[in-house]
Amino acid sequence: MAGDPGTGHDAGRDGGEGLAYAGARGRWVLTATVLGSAMASIDATAVGIALPAIGREFHTDLATLQWVVTGYSLTLASLLLVGGALGDRYGRRRVFTVGVVWFALASALCGLAPGPALLVTARALQGVGAALLTPGSLAILEASFRPEDRAKAIGAWSGLSGVATAIGPFLGGWLVQAVSWRLIFAINLPIAALVVTVAQRHVPETRDPDAASSRIDVSGALLITAGLAALTYGLIDGPAAGWSSTPVRVSLVGAALLLVGFIVRERRAAAPILPLRLFGSAQFTAANIVTFVLYGALGGVLFLLPIQLQQVSSYSALKAGVSLLPVTVLMLALSARSGALAARIGPRLQMSLGPVVVGAGLALLTRVGHTGDYLTEVLPAVLVFGLGLAATVAPLTTTALGAAPATYAGMASAVNNDVARAAGLMAVAVLPAAAGITEGAYLHPGQFSSGFHTACLISAALCVLGGLLAAVMIRNPHPSAEAAPVAAPPGGAAPFCGGEAPPPGCPPIAAADSDRQPPA
Repeated sequence: MAGDPGTGHDAGRDGGEGLAYAGARGRWVLTATVLGSAMASIDATAVGIALPAIGREFHTDLATLQWVVTGYSLTLASLLLVGGALGDRYGRRRVFTVGVVWFALASALCGLAPGPALLVTARALQGVGAALLTPGSLAILEASFRPEDRAKAIGAWSGLSGVATAIGPFLGGWLVQAVSWRLIFAINLPIAALVVTVAQRHVPETRDPDAASSRIDVSGALLITAGLAALTYGLIDGPAAGWSSTPVRVSLVGAALLLVGFIVRERRAAAPILPLRLFGSAQFTAANIVTFVLYGALGGVLFLLPIQLQQVSSYSALKAGVSLLPVTVLMLALSARSGALAARIGPRLQMSLGPVVVGAGLALLTRVGHTGDYLTEVLPAVLVFGLGLAATVAPLTTTALGAAPATYAGMASAVNNDVARAAGLMAVAVLPAAAGITEGAYLHPGQFSSGFHTACLISAALCVLGGLLAAVMIRNPHPSAEAAPVAAPPGGAAPFCGGEAPPPGCPPIAAADSDRQPPA
């Protein structure tokens, strides 16, 4: 399908039937794609740990730290589908390589930023690079390997990418503590150089021959990017400047007009970046509503948690980075079993109860205070939180993808991924203000801790709401119905890791539901 970042069915595959998984060239292709997506994953998970250090160095307020996160998420979420379409049309290796180089140059700019304004700008540029490289990493595998080896290649890529994601918080915490937060961005440069070298020498060029005859929906991309940018600005600046201030009101009204314009454009476009016909499926719409609510709740709390641990509980950056490691262990150990259970009994039960368990884990985070004792305050919340995620993520993703027609499986994956990223983006912008966390609160431990506890309760309530929505809206498929093929999402990242501060080591969804991967 033209413009579909999740598929690779084309006639441009080098080598006739494609590459062998056990072959030398196949291993090189896997290396390039794993390292490319790992570069973005490590950076995304590490930055959340670095936020307090960035704030201290620049003497900045919470709103600026929000922009460090949302600047990246904004451009990535807005342009992800466009990046997939560009790869289909102009060549996946070419666009993937351009994205890697772009990401590396933006990373260098982040590391050298003398002030917060340039850092936020560079982070937004990083998001553009990530939107170009992430769809290509998985599309290259799907288009390059022969059919019988494709699942092996995607599975290996998913597992290795999950390991790379797990390294991010640990590496970020160590670099912040031992040297400087700036090295988090510098480590991308040698990785990018290696990826480009391997890609140019070993990765075959593939493209979708049908994509050349269709136009890329540039107008749609511009409308959604401008609309989300205006909405994010209004939501972040509103609490400080006042909701009645002219800039805030103009940005919010402008956002509404731009987003309505985007929907009108997508209804009329011949090749829209967001096919609204997908939402004609009640099951697909329901799964994405639950995705938005659940991942919004997660994105907001996981933005605030590293600040709480470091500023209030006096954790080192390294200790904060590894504090959520049990979530990774639980997800890796239980996600595949959760997916298998949902396949047997249907997704409704797990999608109804799982978010409630996640909410219970978030509510337990209200016990994290000045002492921050890991065994009694942090670990119980982490364990409950991780169990809830393990129960929810696989059936949620499988339901979203299985509700779409087979020909739209890849696009359904991309849309579900983008819904999760947009939810995290909105949560980071809204939740601090909703919880009463003012711009300078993170510099005052008592004030911030009170707001953090409120934020946890708000997010816990949202998780419960997500479970109730699933119980009402999700339907188990008829036992005789054939499930639609499940395609991996762009960039292989599970929606949970689509936010800028996902749990350390958030594993690929592929491990849970037939090779689909992770908010950054």
